[in-house]
Amino acid sequence: MPIETRGMAPLLFVFDMATSLRFYRDVLGFEVTATSKPGEPGDDFGWCMLKFGGGELMLNTAYDDDERPPAPDPSRIASHADTTLYFGCEDLDGAYQYLRAQGIDAQKPKVTYYGMKQLYCSDPDGLGICFQWPAKEKA
Repeated sequence: MPIETRGMAPLLFVFDMATSLRFYRDVLGFEVTATSKPGEPGDDFGWCMLKFGGGELMLNTAYDDDERPPAPDPSRIASHADTTLYFGCEDLDGAYQYLRAQGIDAQKPKVTYYGMKQLYCSDPDGLGICFQWPAKEKA
């Protein structure tokens, strides 16, 4: 009998929680539903659960507060460019305009040869973000 699952919540290790929250919560609109410091105000926590549309995403600081270096370790983030989170988004042109207005370096949406219209950007840690939707016509 297969395992019955009820969703998925990837865990991302981030260099700076406040910076990541500004991106995921304040720009993309994700809702913080739980933290490692429940009931405490502010963004000073090492872990949180975010909810968006039909999914969840967890963020965890890559370093404890007293161990964080002044800049990310290049060897630790080398594979970030190889990782992309894909989100369904029907209004890609509107999303592109919104992201650009928020100062996000987003690439203009393009239709792929396999029929998906896609918009790419990166999160503050260099992880890829792709908003996509089936195109009405192929490239």
